[in-house]
Amino acid sequence: MARDQETSLDRESIDIFLTKNPPGSERRDAATERLDEPPPRYAANDYLAIFDKRNLDRECLANSLTSHSIGISIFTFSGLASWQQCKATLGTLRAALVNIGSADVTDMAIRQEITQLVTTLEPVPVVVLSNSQTLDHVLQAIDLGVHGFIPSSVDVDVCIEAIGLAIAGGQFVPASSVLAMRGLLGGFVTHKACRSAFTVRQTAVAEALRRGKANKMIARELNLCESTVKVHIRNIMKKLGATNRTEVACKVGELLSDAGSQQLGRV
Repeated sequence: MARDQETSLDRESIDIFLTKNPPGSERRDAATERLDEPPPRYAANDYLAIFDKRNLDRECLANSLTSHSIGISIFTFSGLASWQQCKATLGTLRAALVNIGSADVTDMAIRQEITQLVTTLEPVPVVVLSNSQTLDHVLQAIDLGVHGFIPSSVDVDVCIEAIGLAIAGGQFVPASSVLAMRGLLGGFVTHKACRSAFTVRQTAVAEALRRGKANKMIARELNLCESTVKVHIRNIMKKLGATNRTEVACKVGELLSDAGSQQLGRV
């Protein structure tokens, strides 16, 4: 149960082992109930700092992590200033979790807040918790120097593992962002391969095939002999590993866009 100690220091302290029981009793009970688990990874004076301007949100987050046995003491703060006022009495800071909620990580005020935390707390890892998980937001946060980006859509246990990963020196990003990044990189590689594989003429013929045009029409539009068009098509099929015109059209459709097809060829 979280203890509200927000007085002149404007902070709350949550000790995962302090409940209605006497100090120390909950710690012993927890250890007794989990004999099959590995020893705690944290020292008695280690703690996690949660930064969030919203009182209710940071209290709920702290209690949620506590109830899922995060294994480390938690202190919550409305900002960096409140942490600095009492940091000397808290113990060893192992990680900072910044909950920005629905705020946009591209917002200048949010960026400055994260940057200030990263700079001030270094080398302590800073992890961002956000309602967003778009690739752009993840990359911008990572670019600020954070050691993880946790979307609020994940389970509490995943959040705990992400924090542990940051403390261990790793960096957590949501799987959806990794897949989106892979898609972008795959598209870049595909287009790069297309640029290096096709000549200007082949690119023009490939685009015509994608549009379903017949050889005679392609020859007329490109001012080529029909036999030359056939040669280009054979070479395109060979480079794409296609066995017929339909397959060529499908593969070219994945490689070329209407807007950029004229720039994909090389002389």
